[in-house]
Amino acid sequence: MGKKILFVCTGNTCRSSMAEALAKALAEEKNLGGYTFLSAGTMAWTGEKASQQAVEVLGEQGIELSQHRAMLLTPELVTEADLILTMTENHRQQIIRQAPESQGKVFTLGDYVGENGDVSDPFGSPVETYRRCAGELKNLISKALDKLSKDSL
Repeated sequence: MGKKILFVCTGNTCRSSMAEALAKALAEEKNLGGYTFLSAGTMAWTGEKASQQAVEVLGEQGIELSQHRAMLLTPELVTEADLILTMTENHRQQIIRQAPESQGKVFTLGDYVGENGDVSDPFGSPVETYRRCAGELKNLISKALDKLSKDSL
């Protein structure tokens, strides 16, 4: 059975939705099977579409995001995930407060790969800000996938 990796941000319409789609594309590119990637938001409106800028920026990379629908983070999602990667330290703390038993599997995306800092929320920003965010996510997720594949050897 594969590993379930959950990306978490606030609304699940920008960062975590892009992270999920990028992780799927990068895992395929790196020929890594056995992973399921999901995303959710701590304050998501279930069913909300990904932001237009996120759809546009990933579309430029040939990644489809227009079918994404936001999901609210639930205790079940936290329990079922093998690894939870948050966009900010605040998101990580929120999850640990609600599910203390999850502490060992919840990391900020940056900390997981040994880099400090949060992934800034591009919500409401121009498309160029989303491009920068997507580039940062792609870099961090690529490192995270490399780490995961090494750890599973």
